[in-house]
Amino acid sequence: MSDPKIIVALDFADAPAALALARRLSPELCRLKVGKELFTAAGPQLVEDLGRLGFTIFLDLKFHDIPNTVAQACKSAAALGIWMLNVHALGGRAMMMAARQALGESLERPRLIAVTVLTSMTSSDLVEVGIGTGPSEAALRLAKLTAECGLDGVVCSAQEAQMLRRECGPQFLLVTPGIRLEDSAADDQKRVATPAFALANGASYLVVGRPITRAADPLIALRAMVAATVV
Repeated sequence: MSDPKIIVALDFADAPAALALARRLSPELCRLKVGKELFTAAGPQLVEDLGRLGFTIFLDLKFHDIPNTVAQACKSAAALGIWMLNVHALGGRAMMMAARQALGESLERPRLIAVTVLTSMTSSDLVEVGIGTGPSEAALRLAKLTAECGLDGVVCSAQEAQMLRRECGPQFLLVTPGIRLEDSAADDQKRVATPAFALANGASYLVVGRPITRAADPLIALRAMVAATVV
């Protein structure tokens, strides 16, 4: 089975737009990410429809609640047949352990990762919310906690990937948003990186949104992004 490194973020407001874009892509070249806006609008049916097109799905809902609520949410998500889902590492040890235990030990279970520090946040943003360290220090602390709780990996900036790979080991998954080709706009991402840079730093998977979804020909843009993953 192929293991595409590119995860295309379906940041759309409704199912028809998301499905139209998906039909212009190839499941051999990418996976798909369904986030909060789209899932709220279209629900589980969309995840099933994307699966029927041959895509594996990263359900990006960033669960963050009391342990039992998050555990039950993870069970419900797993029942959709998704490939990956995530929680917020700031939910703490008990929450993350409950989430992991809820998924069981089957080889077919979804991969479970945690969000460390959002790529839109800078040091000053962290200070405002009471975190007195910079993004890298915060990401490292949260990634180590995530690993201790038995999760499969974290979402992190490509800038932190090399450090996290060194500290958390070769099997720990590092999923990096904010990926752009050198000639792409950064949009609202503050810490961006090229595919080659992210992979060289230890990233496992690369999340790409607007450079593909807003391209005149999304498949050509996807192929260019895949070509850029050659380190």
